Amino acid sequence: MAIGFDQGFQLHTQGMLLRSKRAEVIASNIANADTPGYKARGMDFKQALAQAATKQHMGMSRTHEKHFDIRTELNNSVDYRVPNQPDTGDGNTVDVQVERNLYLKNSLEYQASVQFLNGKIKAMKKVISGGQ
Repeated sequence: MAIGFDQGFQLHTQGMLLRSKRAEVIASNIANADTPGYKARGMDFKQALAQAATKQHMGMSRTHEKHFDIRTELNNSVDYRVPNQPDTGDGNTVDVQVERNLYLKNSLEYQASVQFLNGKIKAMKKVISGGQ
């Protein structure tokens, strides 16, 4: 019986890619905290992961360089965040404290994903080697 590593790890790797993208979005918000008119952006992780899972089950893959890469559709989950603070007069909607907390939370979740994936790989190695 063949073990499909791609299918076994694909959703986890998509989750890690999404967390990485989310970290980039949050870092961009922090970097632009003093930019007048900058609108904070955010990512709905649950929606993006559900979208990635749907794409995974569709069995679609890019077989030619001129085909659209369905993984780029994950960018649709990034949108402007509703500000939770009043306008300071310059039109910037970034709350640095909120962004730092979101970045820390995302970092911890990314590390948890890495540890989970490592555990899964160790378990598969154990199965393949016969429990030795």
